[in-house]
Order: sequence, then structure tokens, then C-alpha cells
Amino acid sequence: MKIRVTPSLSIDDGDIEERFVRASGPGGQNVNKLATAVQLRFDPSGLPPAVRARLPTVSGARLTEEGLLLIEASRHRTQARNRGDALDRLLDVLRLATVRPRPRRPTKPTLGSKVRRIETKQRRGETKRQRRPVRKSDED
Repeated sequence: MKIRVTPSLSIDDGDIEERFVRASGPGGQNVNKLATAVQLRFDPSGLPPAVRARLPTVSGARLTEEGLLLIEASRHRTQARNRGDALDRLLDVLRLATVRPRPRRPTKPTLGSKVRRIETKQRRGETKRQRRPVRKSDED
């Protein structure tokens, strides 16, 4: 079955592997009995090359050495809610990776900003000169 990420991008749910582990944190007596936390692994090899290239910058440390995207979810007490949370977070990362960054257009400082910068530097230098101790040659 296909999962729609954006109108132009869908992923196959066969590329997603879920593993359930015991979660730390709240849960009362069930915390030691039930595996409610989800480790979601996604193989991005089926993604378009441009999206796959942007994935390391968007996902950060979630990308393993093997190139798999690993998302851990243990915010909720139930397995179903953690599964949904992990899938939502995966889709958020993939949506971010589909956005092309705007190219940076180098700009030059305006003449006014250059003048203001020099005036500020001169004012600051004059303030520092005023703070210096008076030398004997300056008193005469």
C-alpha cells in the first residue's frame, strides 16, 4: 500500500519496518510488561535522488550509517498512538526533504550602511580615546 507524503510523492509501506520495544518513562505497572515504544526504520532508496540528497541535512542524527532513517517514538502510553506518532514524524521529515532550498543571491552592502558602519566605528573609537589616561605631553 502507498502512503502519500506530498501530492507528487508517495512511499511504499513495505519500505517501513516497525520494531516494538519497552519504553522508559510513565506507564505504571505495564511499563515492565508491554512493548509500547516504536522504532521505525525507513529505507529511502526508493525516493527521488534530489529528495534523497537533502535527507541527511533534514534528518540529522536520525540517519544511520547504513542509510536508513530511524525514528523512535515513546511519547504515549499505547503502542497504537506511538505508531501514529512515529509515522507522522517520518512524513514530516520527508516533507521537509522535498522542499528545494531557495538559492542564495549574494548582495552587496548599500552605501548608506557602509557610511553608518564607519560613523559608528569612529564614535566608538572616540569614546575609547576619551577613556584613556591623560599623558603629561597632552596637558600642555
